[in-house]
Amino acid sequence: MVVGMEVVDMTERAETGWTGTGAEPAESHEPAESYEVAVVGGGAAGLSGALMLARSRRSVVVIDAGAPRNAPADGVHGLLGREGMPPGELLARGRAEVRGYGGHVVTGEVTGVSREPADGHRDTGDRDGAEDRDGGGTGFVLTLAGGRSVRARRLLVTTGLVDELPDVVGLRERWGRDVLHCPYCHGWEVRDQAIGVLATGPMALHQALLFRQLSADVTYFAHTAEPPAGDAAEQLDALGVRVVTGEVAGLEVAGDRLAGVRLADGTVVPRQALAVATRMVARAGLLADLGLRAVAHPSGMGEHIPADATGRTDVPGVWVAGNVTDMTAQVHAASSAGAMAGAQINADLAAEDARRAVAARRVGV
Repeated sequence: MVVGMEVVDMTERAETGWTGTGAEPAESHEPAESYEVAVVGGGAAGLSGALMLARSRRSVVVIDAGAPRNAPADGVHGLLGREGMPPGELLARGRAEVRGYGGHVVTGEVTGVSREPADGHRDTGDRDGAEDRDGGGTGFVLTLAGGRSVRARRLLVTTGLVDELPDVVGLRERWGRDVLHCPYCHGWEVRDQAIGVLATGPMALHQALLFRQLSADVTYFAHTAEPPAGDAAEQLDALGVRVVTGEVAGLEVAGDRLAGVRLADGTVVPRQALAVATRMVARAGLLADLGLRAVAHPSGMGEHIPADATGRTDVPGVWVAGNVTDMTAQVHAASSAGAMAGAQINADLAAEDARRAVAARRVGV
């Protein structure tokens, strides 16, 4: 499992009813009726954005379904100062920090988002004297499972993505354990082992080169794709990476450990770890009613929600951060993007507040 990806449930979890472990908010208060900003998704990106907003004295709620994509991982890697920390512990600390500045973090599933006509001043219910000055601006209504609704002036979506795994017997059951796909997240843990790379798309060769840096025993399984040719084949051969042709039918497991990769003809190639490039699809169906849909990523790795460098989308008032827009972002990158989006949202609200103050003063005059 890739550590550092944003909060979503994987395809296999949806199919098996897996609900996540150690990631549900420690407290689960009911949300207030209205906020300045609603953050959908409580992973590194969402919590970082909420922290920036709460420290700017914005009323903010994080609505988290409680099924982080990296929950099966033993630890977060590559995050300076937090190397090896269990994902659940990292999120628990983040939630506590957001709450420490007056932000709300609640468990819930957002089932729909719609625009709300501007209707003047509104009490956020978040802190004494705070007002959600949304007259004349962009407003949203978020519908939660169970029928409750939350209103917000701005929306930050950090729902991450879903991994689509190839249909190979045993693959899903080993996902996040000895079936993985990020060398930076898990490579050190499988160093010097017998590693396989299952070709599933354009990133397979790239994976093979990266995992070869970690082990001298790497085998490339062409599976249903054409075997590497030309420069690619020459590179693999020069690096001592064996290429195995033929469709992969399943995995061999012994003692709850990956033991080998079984081909359709019955041949078993001993392996201790298997790298698989999944097809990654943004978890963004809730944005469809706003006219915002996932599109193909230029890399060919899947579908994402396009945004500018600050996370702003083409839909006014909506920002995105983390894997929902940047499919390869690890924890540190997702956190940074969330913080950037939070700061940009605060600046956008501040500019709107100033315009309204001027308009109100002129009316008063």
